[in-house]
Amino acid sequence: MSGLLNIGFGNMVNSRKLVAVINPDSAPAKRLIQNARDDGRVIDATQGRRTRAVLVMDDDHIILSALQPETLGNRYKGRESVNQEAEEAAEAVVSD
Repeated sequence: MSGLLNIGFGNMVNSRKLVAVINPDSAPAKRLIQNARDDGRVIDATQGRRTRAVLVMDDDHIILSALQPETLGNRYKGRESVNQEAEEAAEAVVSD
């Protein structure tokens, strides 16, 4: 599997590098975004819409998404179950 997570509007991120998905409304999240903006580490994937989720990546980049954190979590969880099913199917083929 590719490990890509759809974060909306045709944008994808490498889910293996995802550290956290947080709500952008808290003061610490706003500081995190502003500091990353100042350093040039923000990737805005909102397509001009309101930021509803902040993705923190393992390389210190911050990605802004217009999707709810819950939606992204469900997509991530769904991708994990697809990966698990594929791995189980591959193991079944190998053991036969």
